Amino acid sequence: MTATQRRGRKIMMTPEELDGFLAAERTCRVATVSADGAPHLSPLWFAWDGTSLWLYSITRSKRWADLRRDQRVAVVVDGGHAYDELRGVELSGTVEFVGESPRTGEPHPELVAVEKLFAQKNFGLDAMPYDGRHAWIRLTPDTVTSWDFRKLAAL
Repeated sequence: MTATQRRGRKIMMTPEELDGFLAAERTCRVATVSADGAPHLSPLWFAWDGTSLWLYSITRSKRWADLRRDQRVAVVVDGGHAYDELRGVELSGTVEFVGESPRTGEPHPELVAVEKLFAQKNFGLDAMPYDGRHAWIRLTPDTVTSWDFRKLAAL
């Protein structure tokens, strides 16, 4: 269960707006904690299934090493250019690693729907292409905070 947003309620996204936004956007920014405690931020494509954010990460990346050591993460997805167009979502919590690492396409029931969604959204394909370098990370967020500055005009 996610924590309830307390600040900025007037400009937060409704659940339907949040789902639509995350379904449409492609790139997120993933914040991890490095071994020395320093923050590490990296962009990554994602898929949203309505409950969890799915990240398809290179297994030899700093991000992967950071999350293997400390599964806490914060992820931001945002959009807009002008101030009154800005909107976004921050999701935070603890990740889980799903499927084999690296992913080779072995049958895995939890990945059937997300791989189809990810392949269609990001590659325009019906099936996931496997390169032997990536694997799945699932974030089912503890906290979701959203904002949509387009709502400011009505306040």
